[in-house]
Amino acid sequence: MWFLFALLSAVFAALTSILAKVGIDGVNSNLATAIRTAVVLAMAWGMVFLTGAQGGIAGISKKSWIFLILSGLATGASWLCYYRALQIGDASKVVPVDKLSVAITLILAFVFLHEKFTVKSLLGMVLITAGTLVMVL
Repeated sequence: MWFLFALLSAVFAALTSILAKVGIDGVNSNLATAIRTAVVLAMAWGMVFLTGAQGGIAGISKKSWIFLILSGLATGASWLCYYRALQIGDASKVVPVDKLSVAITLILAFVFLHEKFTVKSLLGMVLITAGTLVMVL
């Protein structure tokens, strides 16, 4: 089931890039990011209330709060940079560079989460990086 959600995430991310590139034309990239974020915020809270998950807020630990807030700040920084890059660059070049996050995540997961770094993950990381360079250069 995780694979289906991951695949849907990729499809929606691809749509996000194309829709954003069209929508950002003539709009300040920071303003566009704020509009997108407001929509995401409304959708996320809508799902919380639709699924009845709002009762779990009180049970969130201090550690989880800190890391969720840091994750939110990282997301915000990523989106601001992404929209600016989309505004001034071609989507067909911006998106592959953005997807280097996969390779960077593998490294960070190894260093900080102590996840296994296998020959397969190393090969995947090399191929993603090489593919990005081929598409951008």
